[in-house]
Amino acid sequence: MELRVITNPIDQPSPARRLLSNLFYGWGYNFYRREDDLQADDLLIRAKLGQLLCDSRTRLLSVHAAFVRKLLPPDRGGARANPAIVDMEWALESAERELQGLEMAVLSAAAPEPGRIRRRDRERLATLARLVALDGEALLALVTLRDAIARFEDGAAAALGIDGLLKASDFGALWSRRQAALASACR
Repeated sequence: MELRVITNPIDQPSPARRLLSNLFYGWGYNFYRREDDLQADDLLIRAKLGQLLCDSRTRLLSVHAAFVRKLLPPDRGGARANPAIVDMEWALESAERELQGLEMAVLSAAAPEPGRIRRRDRERLATLARLVALDGEALLALVTLRDAIARFEDGAAAALGIDGLLKASDFGALWSRRQAALASACR
């Protein structure tokens, strides 16, 4: 997945191009400041991060449910006494909880509101650009994680590999860096 910046081809227009821009984009649309564009991008990326985490958790839940149905048919109620199966179920449940916690952290995170970033506008622009870059890294990590989880066919393989995938994605550390950048900008 490649993240590209799409720029307005009429960024610094002459009066005739400005009129054309207003007719094309609607009155006032192209007069938004770059900071507002970055803030909107940040909100959009965070919504996508939440959706990717939800997709990953949903897929893991379905693999987990299939694993339980396969190992615990109605006539074999004692399969949970096997410690290996209990460990696999615990690993899957732990990963599901971790994904849910990350999803809640992303969806409930504070957006960089204009009043919260108190430094000069130039620093606000740099902070928002850094947040969007961190969100982009997190987005790529979650797309990779979601695609890896989607490849799991059975619960045993998922239980064995999910912890390594979560550590390899390093999403928690990326999210912590984003929150630290936002906190330092709000002082």
